[in-house]
Amino acid sequence: MLTIRNLSKSYRNTQAVKNVSLSVTAGSFVGVIGRSGAGKSTLLRMINRLEEPSSGSICFGDLDITRLEGRDLRQWRRACAMVFQQFNLVGRMDVLTNVLMGRLTSVPNWRSLLQLWSDEDRVRALAVLERFDMGEFAAQRCDQLSGGQQQRVAICRALVQEPRIILADEPIASLDPRNTKTVMDSLRAINRDLGITIICNLHSLDIARDYCTRLVGLTNGEVVFDDSPDALTDVLVTRLYGLGAQSIDGHCADANKFPHKENVEQAFA
Repeated sequence: MLTIRNLSKSYRNTQAVKNVSLSVTAGSFVGVIGRSGAGKSTLLRMINRLEEPSSGSICFGDLDITRLEGRDLRQWRRACAMVFQQFNLVGRMDVLTNVLMGRLTSVPNWRSLLQLWSDEDRVRALAVLERFDMGEFAAQRCDQLSGGQQQRVAICRALVQEPRIILADEPIASLDPRNTKTVMDSLRAINRDLGITIICNLHSLDIARDYCTRLVGLTNGEVVFDDSPDALTDVLVTRLYGLGAQSIDGHCADANKFPHKENVEQAFA
């Protein structure tokens, strides 16, 4: 159980996240939605401790994440992997090496600096690449891949950390519809087949409804919605986005009129 209590983050005179409290059970697929600047990325970065909370607490079971330092903090970041919008890959390095970077917290520093990866680590990385149909690209430079392929490499890098949670910060924001479906299918497979908790920031309400089992809506850093996707009505969408009866995808915001799975998949065909 990931438990967030009264979490806030301020930057000078701006409060990015305000008194957020959430509990996320193991194996959930949670979508965090809201307009740009609502505090979605800041929330995820605080969970991973890339941003320091101004107040409040984050606990994983009995472990107080907000108090971790040094080696303990590095171990938490191994257990709570991040997938970023901009991939954060080393373009001049090959795919396999980029994936092996996910093992940095599991091997001595001298070995990782010299790229002296064990056979076990290489087999683990190759197996994850094969799982997501990227094995044939293992020796290819990352900057020669498409955006969707790079994001799958980033997901593979997160997986070799052997995480308990994956935080995905706008993982499909820069992708076309076909690659969007590929990446979201990959995250759903990780959640369904491996039982890894996924917390994913998304702009698209249609994608959030199709893939997530729970949605958390933020407005001005505050939680204004926390329920199943079917409970997201036009009134709540208006409060989240201020777009009247239109969702950000250009569809009617009424919960019963959103495109369902078959419509989304047809759009991506």
